[in-house]
Amino acid sequence: MILSRRAVLAALAFALPLTGPARAQGAPPVVFAAASLTNAFQDIGAAYAGKTGIKPVFSFAASSALAKQIESGAPATIFASADTKWMDYAVAKDLVVPDTRITPIGNSLVLIIPADRAMPPTIDAVDVDTILGPQGRIATGLTDSVPIGIYAKAALASLGLWDKVKARVVGAESVRAALALVERGEAAAGIVYATDAAVARNVKVVGVFPPGSHEPVVYPFALVKGQDTPEARALLAFLAGPEAKAIYAKYGFVVK
Repeated sequence: MILSRRAVLAALAFALPLTGPARAQGAPPVVFAAASLTNAFQDIGAAYAGKTGIKPVFSFAASSALAKQIESGAPATIFASADTKWMDYAVAKDLVVPDTRITPIGNSLVLIIPADRAMPPTIDAVDVDTILGPQGRIATGLTDSVPIGIYAKAALASLGLWDKVKARVVGAESVRAALALVERGEAAAGIVYATDAAVARNVKVVGVFPPGSHEPVVYPFALVKGQDTPEARALLAFLAGPEAKAIYAKYGFVVK
């Protein structure tokens, strides 16, 4: 049978979504979230499931990678970024619903070393050679794209240390990947979020970077374009609600 042009167009219109990535009807909401939110969001997801019977699915990675995946059509419901840059990117690319954007939490930046090492000088009187030794490297996120790496580069530059250490920086794909390098002793030091250091088993904190040495660490959340439903808004509201804020505080996030 030969289909008419009108029939073909009608079939295509029925088959293709008008806006936003498609998700199967009745599928659980999918939250694309910065890796540093892993522990808190897992607890919050369990709490939400207990209240509603709906268990969100989480995909954790660097905010940069998640934004690019959403741009490529990944079927996310909510995007939770670890900085404003990648949320601004999502807004500029028309990937999220701007009026749903919220920023409920923040974080701080810390310098860590493996737990079995002697404590070196603190950040206030940092001695790079003492901390790293002759061959040691410092792990953080990729400094041109991953939020923790961007914050780390800015903080080191502010303290006049970037030119001295840039050749020894190991840029990982996410803050959790950088943390793992220090936990395993594969890096002499690392720059991660305070909340990641708090849940790590084999690291200790040398000091906290001064807040003025980098842009404020904040976490903007927003609904992905095409996913603006009452159910999605309910989950987004829960992620910024009192029960979630208590969980954020437990993990050391700064609650707004």
